[in-house]
Amino acid sequence: AMPMFQPARKNGGIPGMEGSGDGRVLDLDTAVKDGVLGGVGSPAGGYGGGEIGEKKLDLNKMMEELNSIQVPSVFICPISLEPMRDPVTLCTGQTYEKSNILKWLGMGHYTCPTTMQELWDDTLTPNRTLHQLIITWFSQKYVQFKKRSEDAQGRALELLTNLKKVKGQIRIQNLKELHLLLAAHSTARTAVIDAAGLSLLSSLLGPFTSYAVGSEVVAILVNLLPLTSESKSNLMQPAKVSSIIDILNEGSIDAKLNCILLIEALMDDRGFCAGAISSPTLSVALMRLLRDKRHPSGHLPALALLKSLAIHKELQSLIVNIGAVPQLMELIPTWRNPDCVELALFVLDTLSSVPQGKQALKDCPKTIPTVVKLLMRISANCTGHALSILLSVCKLAPEECPLVAVDAGLAAKLLLVIQSGCHQTLKQQAAELLKLCSLNYSDTMFISKCKLTRTIQ
Repeated sequence: AMPMFQPARKNGGIPGMEGSGDGRVLDLDTAVKDGVLGGVGSPAGGYGGGEIGEKKLDLNKMMEELNSIQVPSVFICPISLEPMRDPVTLCTGQTYEKSNILKWLGMGHYTCPTTMQELWDDTLTPNRTLHQLIITWFSQKYVQFKKRSEDAQGRALELLTNLKKVKGQIRIQNLKELHLLLAAHSTARTAVIDAAGLSLLSSLLGPFTSYAVGSEVVAILVNLLPLTSESKSNLMQPAKVSSIIDILNEGSIDAKLNCILLIEALMDDRGFCAGAISSPTLSVALMRLLRDKRHPSGHLPALALLKSLAIHKELQSLIVNIGAVPQLMELIPTWRNPDCVELALFVLDTLSSVPQGKQALKDCPKTIPTVVKLLMRISANCTGHALSILLSVCKLAPEECPLVAVDAGLAAKLLLVIQSGCHQTLKQQAAELLKLCSLNYSDTMFISKCKLTRTIQ
């Protein structure tokens, strides 16, 4: 016998949204009342939607632009958990997006996905009333969104004009408001760029810029990334770079992170010249951030920028001269984030290519024990950088460093590298290092040093 049809409560049982046999939604006034669906309704009190003024709105376009908005659960398809564009109702009273339920049925399922009831009728009834309600709700939200965007655009241009005239505390307030507007509205960002706002904002950076103004300007510029080549050239003027580095040295953690993002953006330009940031103050600021245990969120960005600096040969000696090598060796064992360790080893490996860097690595008593411990740990990249650093220092002092390294358990670690499935280049480096270490010992003594007792400690 055919089962008796029982209308099911739809999508979480919102009052007034029960299904009926023809797939229509009953009593929409109840559903809308008290803001259950966010207070939908045209000014005249009807549900006519889909048109604003005389212009018909496209539902797909509205959904795309409002993708971050919270949508009433009754509009959500239980299969895809996305808002419905073409809702259809099954004989069980449950409503789904048409394409999703067709896929479900096409896979050979003859049940309702939500209730798992067997379907006694596979008819899909268009839920026109719900469809109309979805269009109306999205239309209203879209108009509100567009209005806010236009208001934000106008206010952003107004603030830009004010910045040419105002000073002191009022300038700071204007910058703060502009920062919030740009973070929230892409239209405001476009308006500021089109109105030559980048030039105006960068003109506020210089030798007499206060920290309060400078940190807000940097935050706004980060919101306007990516910058044009012209804007980057403008910001690479020595006085402006100096102002950004001062904020990186003395600012709040948010200001420091914004400065790092801005400097990286400036370096990512064909016309970039390393001489523009050759002040030791920048490297000092990064090392200070790396030593700051209160703000671990700054460690990875600081190391990423230090890596970008270390790649430039003109800056390598400068980084060594501020004491980066012993400081990084001190910090590596304290970092739990493997990405931090890998970046630090990359920097140290790069610095080992200049004579001062080699010497600093050799002179630091923590270099060999710290680096030996990192062999065959974390990643193949880490092992590669560690082998490269050890080769540099052992070649620099072949009578002294290999002895210290073997005492730290290097020989057994090198045998592990050679026997592992890692890249041939790493095996060759390990073999070269092993040969260098063996020169200081008799065969019997060296074999005893290769025992695996101290390998994994």
